Amino acid sequence: MQEKTKLLIVEDEMLIAANISLELTKLGYEVTGIIPRGEEALIHIKENTPDIVLMDINLKGSIDGIETVKRMQAFCNIPVIYLTANSDEAHFSRAKETHPFAFISKPFRKLDLQRTIALVVSQKNVSTQVAADRIEKDLEVLTDSIFVRHHDSMVKVEIKDIRYIEAERNYCRIFSEEKEYVLVITLKDMELKLPNKHFMRVHRSFIINLSQIDELGTTHIVIGKKVIPVSKSYKEKLLQRLQTI
Repeated sequence: MQEKTKLLIVEDEMLIAANISLELTKLGYEVTGIIPRGEEALIHIKENTPDIVLMDINLKGSIDGIETVKRMQAFCNIPVIYLTANSDEAHFSRAKETHPFAFISKPFRKLDLQRTIALVVSQKNVSTQVAADRIEKDLEVLTDSIFVRHHDSMVKVEIKDIRYIEAERNYCRIFSEEKEYVLVITLKDMELKLPNKHFMRVHRSFIINLSQIDELGTTHIVIGKKVIPVSKSYKEKLLQRLQTI
């Protein structure tokens, strides 16, 4: 069964937000939340990552919708649809810098909202497939090694030599004992590709090679000289995994 597309509504006019939520639910989408302020939206996105964000530009609070999107893009890449009653050139120019998927002017028709979201979902699906095809070309996983694209060739890296993998937005840095490799791939996709026997995600930004751990702390581990944070949600599972290897 295909998962529902998840949308977050960031809108400080609660009547408008509630009506949007009702329409989206009727159309078969899942609304992860209705958030009135940008600061709260950033926290929500980190904890309940949506597929699409509907963002009102003129939010109450210390940051507006455009600034909220800029801060969001520092840690994730989620399609944004701006909702705005103010279409002046200054706002449009600022918003354009964040590369939104679409703008919807308020008041808007239900059909405009429905069609815009459907188009974003379609574009997102195409982008996901293109990314998957690219990953297949840039990363090949074998039993005891992986081949990663490095410059213009595929380089073999022994799994036992990989220390950890760190995410930087849509990039991953693979740190081996001798070199570092950069791939255009999300940490989530990397996690799915790697053999579960050797690797484990311990933080939203880190996957580690369990055999490379030098030190285990209360809230972190050390691999080589790198201190890597361990999220609470992964700590118990990590301890269980270490008892079995």
